[in-house]
Amino acid sequence: MDDLCPIPKKSYKMGNSKIALVTGGSRGLGENMAVSLAQKGLDVILTYRSNKDEALKTVHEVEQLGQKAYALQLDVADTGSFDAFVQEVQKVVGSQFGTEKIGFLINNAGIGINATINETTEEQFDTLVDIHFKGAFFLTQKLLPLLADGGGIVNISSGLARFSLPGFSVYGSLKAAMEALTRYQAKELGSRRIRSNVVAPGAIETDFGGGVNKTDEEKRTIIANVTALGRVGLPDDIGGVVAFLCTEDAKWINGQRIEASGGMMI
Repeated sequence: MDDLCPIPKKSYKMGNSKIALVTGGSRGLGENMAVSLAQKGLDVILTYRSNKDEALKTVHEVEQLGQKAYALQLDVADTGSFDAFVQEVQKVVGSQFGTEKIGFLINNAGIGINATINETTEEQFDTLVDIHFKGAFFLTQKLLPLLADGGGIVNISSGLARFSLPGFSVYGSLKAAMEALTRYQAKELGSRRIRSNVVAPGAIETDFGGGVNKTDEEKRTIIANVTALGRVGLPDDIGGVVAFLCTEDAKWINGQRIEASGGMMI
């Protein structure tokens, strides 16, 4: 691939690196996940769809923490590109990290489309399915041979899989599907000691869905009023939870849904 983003090589022994692959790791929640993983001592491969500059900034942030990082272009909606992507991951893991496997996969990449049931088009439906369920399902399938035994998967869901707000019927339903898939992954991959868990953020202050959680003061007030801790969430409220699930401290957590929403809609 022409969009590889190489970084200076560092010397270390074969197999000593713990690597987490984060889809959509160039900004927002994914960026914070990458940085939080580095703070836990993990190296990071992150993907971006179109914004290479943002991805390189995240790579630099990880490097500043003393860990290795590498960015690869990926459109998670394009399942036809997955075989080539996996080959690139395999090549990068060997040439840049000096090992053969990744330790963790974080299925984070996503978009938001707000439309009521009456308004939702088939194109919008298919786009959300391709990104939030089909893409995550088959990317995980394709990466399983590269995922180390004893490693882990972290899927990203949403509070909208538990509570309902108008305009998110497809998105929320697909996140609920990912939560069910997480339990099946935990069951089927248990023989390889691979854990699968799902983190469900509440409303977070990012650019996701047009950035309304950052800029719409009326919405921010409503969110704060229905959240026990009284504010809109920040990316830093999520990244550490994901990183924790990729450590030995979480070795006995499997098939679980962890909502990080500050007590939203309880």
